[in-house]
Amino acid sequence: MVLLTLNEKQKRNEELNKEFLRRSGVNVSKCYQCGKCSAGCPVGDHMDIPTNKVMRLAQMGLIEDALKSHAIWLCASCTTCTTRCPKGVDVAKVMETLRIMAKEHGYIAEKNVDKFHSVWMGIIGNIGRMYEPALIVGRNFSTGKLFQDTSYGVPYITKQKLKLIPYKSKNMAEIKSLIAKAEAMDREERGNK
Repeated sequence: MVLLTLNEKQKRNEELNKEFLRRSGVNVSKCYQCGKCSAGCPVGDHMDIPTNKVMRLAQMGLIEDALKSHAIWLCASCTTCTTRCPKGVDVAKVMETLRIMAKEHGYIAEKNVDKFHSVWMGIIGNIGRMYEPALIVGRNFSTGKLFQDTSYGVPYITKQKLKLIPYKSKNMAEIKSLIAKAEAMDREERGNK
């Protein structure tokens, strides 16, 4: 194993750091490591490194280490961290940007979270709204765990809290247009690396 000095690691991360700063638009130097983001995070107990340490990695220009973390994949995007930040740093945007970059650079630490997101977007694109039974079935097929959590749905179906046939949005053209615009913006952003 080759040990690198901090300066060597920062040099190796230079291009990733430039990309991160450009794409996030967040001034991470404003963070003074108070820890309020980590203290308020509802999934913080399950992260390999706390949110404020992800912020510290970003401040130090060690983006590759941040991209390899599980924390960015477990982030629920609830924006509690951003709301609690006394300096107004958009911590949730940092986490989202790192997650997008991690996927693009092949650092998917939590593959099931990525699969869940893909299934979620597929459902929205097909029927224009969330349909929970399809989300569970789609997630189970994509992860290879066909019957995981299916027992939870039975009481909801028998009490008619979940419908077997989804209600399709009447504004599918508008929804598909919004998705297409978001995908075009994403492609444009990737082209400006």
